[in-house]
Amino acid sequence: MGLAANTLFILADEVALGAAILDRALVLNPNAATAWMVRGLLYAVRNQPEMAIEACERAQRLSPFDPLGFWNAADIAFAHLCARRFEQAIEWADRALHDQPRVATAIRVKVAALAHLGRLGDARTELGRVLAIDPGLTIARYRAFLGPSTVPEVLDLIVAGLRLAGLPE
Repeated sequence: MGLAANTLFILADEVALGAAILDRALVLNPNAATAWMVRGLLYAVRNQPEMAIEACERAQRLSPFDPLGFWNAADIAFAHLCARRFEQAIEWADRALHDQPRVATAIRVKVAALAHLGRLGDARTELGRVLAIDPGLTIARYRAFLGPSTVPEVLDLIVAGLRLAGLPE
């Protein structure tokens, strides 16, 4: 149910329905690590970074050897970015990328965090890495993908970092 909620939330912009499904999943199984991980992402894109980190940490405790644990790290990186804790965002993005080097979400978070820290050379290097994975990525395409489910202040923060790094419009 957690992955179904994620699909509704990210791809269909059904945030309320996705949240309701997550609530139901966690009532049925409060130990569902995947549901907690998705709950963390939902909190992050809704600009609730502390709740996002708490949910992701719970998912990690419930499934410490989860082969998809890199998503938790990427979600925690995203939450730190939302909280404007750019160094921590980079640290958690690197943790995700250590386990799965092609997680575009983690690379985009790292690009934005580096750019906001003024480390534009590093940000451009990482931008090249994400563009190798997703060559059609543009600001407009990213906004279209994440925008409907993300509160404007979070989307604007990420887009500003990607733009500083040189992502084309």
